[in-house]
Amino acid sequence: MSPVQWLPTLVVAAALASPAAAAPLTYAGALDLAARSAPSLQAGALKVDAARAASRAAGRLPDPKLSVGVDNFPVSGPPAGRFNADGMTMARIGVVQDVPNAARRRAEVAAGSAEIGVAEAEATLQQRNVRVATALAWIDLAYAERRLAALDQLVDGLNDLWAAQPATIASGASRPAVGLEPKRLQAVFADRRSELAAAAAKARAELSRWTGDPAPTASGDAPHYDIDPAALHAALDRHPSLLTADAAERRAGADVDAARAATQPDWGFEVSYGRRDPMFGDMVSAGVTMSLPLFKSTRQAPLIAARLADRNRMLIEREDRRRTLVAALDGDIAEHVMHHDQWRRAVEVLAPTAEQRAHLELASYAAARAGFDDVRAALTDLADAKLTALEREAMVARDGARIVLTYGSDQ
Repeated sequence: MSPVQWLPTLVVAAALASPAAAAPLTYAGALDLAARSAPSLQAGALKVDAARAASRAAGRLPDPKLSVGVDNFPVSGPPAGRFNADGMTMARIGVVQDVPNAARRRAEVAAGSAEIGVAEAEATLQQRNVRVATALAWIDLAYAERRLAALDQLVDGLNDLWAAQPATIASGASRPAVGLEPKRLQAVFADRRSELAAAAAKARAELSRWTGDPAPTASGDAPHYDIDPAALHAALDRHPSLLTADAAERRAGADVDAARAATQPDWGFEVSYGRRDPMFGDMVSAGVTMSLPLFKSTRQAPLIAARLADRNRMLIEREDRRRTLVAALDGDIAEHVMHHDQWRRAVEVLAPTAEQRAHLELASYAAARAGFDDVRAALTDLADAKLTALEREAMVARDGARIVLTYGSDQ
């Protein structure tokens, strides 16, 4: 078979070659499986449940206290040491109930609600992070497998050329040293294949981390996302990172209210029953306590100032997060435009040019007008061009998934 005859087999795009797996994953299937099985999402859901459970106790009165004691026990004089020698000696049992002021209880309720908001926002952010990581892992695996298949087909197509070398050397058409070139080139391609196999294994391990599938394989088409900068910027206000900051600011506001509530008195009451010697009769006592926040400037005021500073810090950090998101989005869009342009040039210029050059060099080689070095260089460039086109296509797919899933709306 002449080189010109086997060239079409060499340059035909390779079909996706995936190792055997029990359940090949489509892109959508991988995202769905990760959403159901990622341990970090399950942990986040439990954190939300914990915050909701804790909020039911917020603002409630403290548990009552049991008070037990002995009152008026004589320690001197004639009745010393005897329980029934003095009419005021009695065994007492009572109940004490502390009653925090209403402002303090309202602040506790607000703090409990804010904790739920923080947990929910953090869970939403974690869901987005898992979705992005799963999407990128699936894309990396899919394109690593495609590059492997393309490289294998290119190398297989060179077998006829390797086989033709002994004949050309024996006939004197090629120098003896040329016979060493196939072995060197095979080693170069083997290195490339090892790199691609490692990339596929790494992507498979990452995808397994998120989906729980011990040996996932990618199947189906890669995702395509349309990038709309205006819509993405509009969706940033609902980004989970900012929602988390908003919830943290509400929690800080509840802490401010709690600190201010400490300037108001708390109450308490006690009711007790006193058992005396039967000849004297039993007694009932009742009382009320009230805290006295008399030193506000040195006790409550510094705490209020600290909580206000924390709340203001939350507001500033929220603005910092927003600016960071805007800058990151604009930078990612700029990179995506660059990667898309590079991919189009690879598909429309670099790969077709390398393929045309390989055709021409093989035709010249068959007509004895070109040497093996010319053919080897052309075929190496063709392999590089094909793999580069796939790499750039993968970068475009990664950019699209990462940008839309990171910055877009969850709806």
